[in-house]
Amino acid sequence: MKKRITLYGWLAGVSILFILYALVKNFMIDPGAASFLSHKTGLKRQLNLPVWLNVMYVHVAFACIAMASGLINFSRRIFEHKRLFHRINGYVYIVSVLVVVLTSGYMAPYATGGKITSMGFNALNILWLIITIAALVHIKRKQIIRHRNWMIRSYAFCFTNLLIHLITSLFQGFGLVYATSYTIGVYGSIALLLIIPNIIIRSIGQSNGVYSFTS
Repeated sequence: MKKRITLYGWLAGVSILFILYALVKNFMIDPGAASFLSHKTGLKRQLNLPVWLNVMYVHVAFACIAMASGLINFSRRIFEHKRLFHRINGYVYIVSVLVVVLTSGYMAPYATGGKITSMGFNALNILWLIITIAALVHIKRKQIIRHRNWMIRSYAFCFTNLLIHLITSLFQGFGLVYATSYTIGVYGSIALLLIIPNIIIRSIGQSNGVYSFTS
């Protein structure tokens, strides 16, 4: 029980802090994304800034909703005592993921690092959508443990931006330019997002209850 609470507590803490950071940074501190856009050089397509910014706002807002709704649905209490809310909130998560994927698809051609980075983002979007659909299919078939496992894999993608910037900062520390570091960050995050959830799934196992991941 202590292990479960610790795991969920860490997840909740990191998720809430990241949501607050994303909202404050993108809507209050730097609503024009000046810092991020300063790294975009040599774009092959002309950037329509007002449209791009509005798409970014939608992207950030729904990414935060996906992170929050996914976190809530990992709660054992919600799952056991509020099944209808769990189900509705699950669809909120799916719709949020779809909006994030679509807006990311719009922004991908303007990604820092050029075409190779754009391809990485498109790969991330396709993977996240497929994994999320897999989670939905399993719950429709009443395969609850498989649904939980695929939701863990899907929820990991909510931390894509965090991983990208952590890896980018790491490689900048090794002396690489921002664009190169950012590209490495995108592909490095793909690898981690496919590996880390499976480690978590194996660690919690299937013998401690359907939602042993939760508090």
